[in-house]
Amino acid sequence: MIALDAARGLAVIGMIAVNTGPRGDNELLELLYRVPYGRASLLFVLLGGIGISLMTRRSRVQHAPLPWISLLWRCALLLLGGLALQELTHDVSVILQIYALLILFSLPLLRASGRILLLTAAASTLIGPLIWIAVQSQTDGDFDRDPVSASDPLWGIFTDIVLTGPYPLIVWAAPFVLGIWLGRIALTDAKVSTRMIIWGAVAAIGARVASLLLLATFVEPTSDLAWQRLFSSVAHSQMPLWLIGGTGSAVFVLGVCLKIRTWSHPVASPLIHLGQLALTAYVGHLLILAFIVRPGPDTLLEGVLASAATVAALTAFTWLWRQRFTRGPLEVLLRAPKLSRRAR
Repeated sequence: MIALDAARGLAVIGMIAVNTGPRGDNELLELLYRVPYGRASLLFVLLGGIGISLMTRRSRVQHAPLPWISLLWRCALLLLGGLALQELTHDVSVILQIYALLILFSLPLLRASGRILLLTAAASTLIGPLIWIAVQSQTDGDFDRDPVSASDPLWGIFTDIVLTGPYPLIVWAAPFVLGIWLGRIALTDAKVSTRMIIWGAVAAIGARVASLLLLATFVEPTSDLAWQRLFSSVAHSQMPLWLIGGTGSAVFVLGVCLKIRTWSHPVASPLIHLGQLALTAYVGHLLILAFIVRPGPDTLLEGVLASAATVAALTAFTWLWRQRFTRGPLEVLLRAPKLSRRAR
């Protein structure tokens, strides 16, 4: 569990760096700074799937009833909270909405076999991008992938989250369902973490190399509707090779975290606490961006300083909070009300 918290803390730090910016420059230093782009969010979602798997383990192993109220409460809270947070001027596509619907989507899979989970993840990886392109072609590429906010019409919110938003469920189900599968295996086994490191690296590097070779052979795509787009590994392209490579890097990072046996060292505790209060930290960085950082940063140095200051502030807060409380201020809200739990 501590290794999972550490990986979640790294995912939060990566998302803070990506969301703070700056974006768009192709200089080497900025490219290195933006390595988490398209990877940190996949790690966050993969860990979310593992968390749901562990949360419902008793229901699967002991055939106990699923914690329906707790799951639906969490889904509703994340959806409404994400929609509200999207209204702020932080210039970030909030990920909480898709996380909420992924929980809802996964409910029929929580007791499914491992084989069904892997087939579902594979279908999302290979078929999801095809559906995404098909929807684009049917609308002449008219949908703009804008973030999903509370001001959107109800039907628009649903279609944006499932099909056309920045995190379409048809594609992002892949890392989440893979996470559910990973949550069922012996993550503490040294052989398992070794395989995760090896296969994660193979997927990350192999997908990138395959993309370069395919694009060199069939030329770069000219638009979102071009079939060559399927060969792209560009971050957030929603294409299979990006999904495979990014998820592979997430599995690699998690495998490395599972290999480390010294997370209990006091030096590591700030990262652990950041991961344990990931929801609080994620929302906190959106508030910092909206009310302090924006409209900047304009340069790489400003971005690094802003990101470092945000990480430092949130790490200090989560560390101090954990000295006194077990759960974070927002993590407490994820628990269904006691009255509802008694009724269940």
